[in-house]
Amino acid sequence: MDISPDKQNIDSVFSNTVYHIDFYQRDYKWTAEPVQRLLDDIYYQFGEMYQKHADVDPGRETVTAHYPWYYLNTYVTNVIEGRVYVVDGQQRLTTLTLILIKLRHIAKAHGSKTAHWLENKIAGYSGMDREFWMNHIRYRDVLDGLFEGDDPKTIDTSEGTTAVNLVSNYQLVDQWFDERLDSQHKLETFVFYFLSRLVLINLSVEQTDVPMVFEVINDRGVRLKPYEILKGKLLGQIDKIELDHSDFNGLWERQIRKVNAYRDNEIDAFFRAWLKAKYTANRKEGQRFDGDYHREMFKSDMNQQLHLEHNPAAVKPFLKETFRYYTDLYARIWEGTQELMPDYPWVFFNSLNELDTQFMLILAACDLDDPEETLKIALVSRQLDRFFTLLQLQNSYDSNQVITELFLVARAIRETPADQIAEVFDEHLQKVLEQRRSGSVSESLQWGYFRNASIVSLNKRFIRYYFARIDDFIANGMKVNPRHPIEDLVTKRGEKTGFHVEHILSHNEENRKLFGDDEERFDSERNRLGGVLLLKGRDNISSSNEIYEDKLKTYANTLYWNETLRADTYKSKLDFNAFQKRFGLDFHSLVHFGPEELEYRHRLLFELSDLIWNQP
Repeated sequence: MDISPDKQNIDSVFSNTVYHIDFYQRDYKWTAEPVQRLLDDIYYQFGEMYQKHADVDPGRETVTAHYPWYYLNTYVTNVIEGRVYVVDGQQRLTTLTLILIKLRHIAKAHGSKTAHWLENKIAGYSGMDREFWMNHIRYRDVLDGLFEGDDPKTIDTSEGTTAVNLVSNYQLVDQWFDERLDSQHKLETFVFYFLSRLVLINLSVEQTDVPMVFEVINDRGVRLKPYEILKGKLLGQIDKIELDHSDFNGLWERQIRKVNAYRDNEIDAFFRAWLKAKYTANRKEGQRFDGDYHREMFKSDMNQQLHLEHNPAAVKPFLKETFRYYTDLYARIWEGTQELMPDYPWVFFNSLNELDTQFMLILAACDLDDPEETLKIALVSRQLDRFFTLLQLQNSYDSNQVITELFLVARAIRETPADQIAEVFDEHLQKVLEQRRSGSVSESLQWGYFRNASIVSLNKRFIRYYFARIDDFIANGMKVNPRHPIEDLVTKRGEKTGFHVEHILSHNEENRKLFGDDEERFDSERNRLGGVLLLKGRDNISSSNEIYEDKLKTYANTLYWNETLRADTYKSKLDFNAFQKRFGLDFHSLVHFGPEELEYRHRLLFELSDLIWNQP
């Protein structure tokens, strides 16, 4: 590798070289903290010396004699077809440009002859056209506005992050120098110091070495994310002319924005999920991608599968086809977590239970440009919901075991036809149930295990989810809209507007007698799912310690499942009667509530659970 270091002061850095922003470089992302730190670093030594030499006339010779030089770090460039590209350092160089713009404005205000010198450090001219040495070509209007002294509040920053940070950081620089450079003498001394005594090292590297250098060297202040390094390692292999002509950088940025629209740096989560979905056989193998996946992708064993190391012939179709398709798919899954999609509502349901494994599983199931994509999203998400719920309801859920098993599911459904997906999930569900029960399993949902489903063994979020799904099923059967959005039932926890689990049987002497005054039996039975309801905050508070007959009054106009305890639910309700008949369900009101009634309600929940989660 050939690296050519060159020590330069700022006067030399910004003299006759236009610095193009390479595709490797992210947006101008420096915010107040790194800018403030750079300003403090630059000014501290100057301020110390100026106190001692405030009576010395400003000038290159006097500043050189009295002010030591200060090292500002390194920036990396490479030259392609006569253009100089910044590989690393554009954050700092851009901030230095903002400082130069501010110094020029102060110099003009003082009538200082340094204003023209400063202007030449900001931009060059060809005829009537001004070209900034830091060539943020997409944001030239922003730099023009700052250069011309426009009010920053009037400058359009709608182009994106770079525009926003250019303006906000300039405002910081503007205020910072206004507070310190309070005389022409101090200004001019600082200008000579800034341009003559601040030093950077330029490393000029060959194009073939750029990806490696880019990975190793990072700007101080904002560390690169794995996907940003991966971008350099991939796009750096493509010839510049073809890169621009085929708009590979544009493709990359568009797909990144699609995925990151849902969560900051979500694209790193995408790559980890995709690598696990397509290239691992088990959970242990998948753990290698939890860290620096961008390094793992180029190790010899992975390169035998991906073929992306020093291979532009493979990189180009990877970007155009694989990367494009699976990021689109990932964004589509994310969209489904934000709102109920009619074709695959289970994606939303899984998000309520925070089952992020659905991303890996769906990516695994879908082949490139899969014609069965929508069907597979529906099948995989529904089967994951079933897998999770049936294990929970039968006290067979262990998070470590389930995650381990789902990696095996991902491998088994990898790019398989849609009609095989349900069978794979069912095989692995049976396997987990058998391991938990230490014996053979004939049914994936059995009364003997569901009978003990209790709020003691289930977490409250799942309990709220469970009753939300029960209520949604009843509402659909009655051909009415649910009383509350399912998301509210699961996630709202406020004392007044949230939803809470309440016992039907209050803890009092009268109810204990129904269970033979056996305290242990009473507590065990009343905690079963058949003995609890989901109520809104105020309803929950108002009925907390009443006898059952009084509680019935508060169940009106709550959830449909709660209302099925009341006699008026069954009066002239043809759709509800048809719903019962269609599924063979025995709904009836309960005037009293004791052990037999609790058992009846729990078994009714079992039948509903079987219909929702265990039927084709």
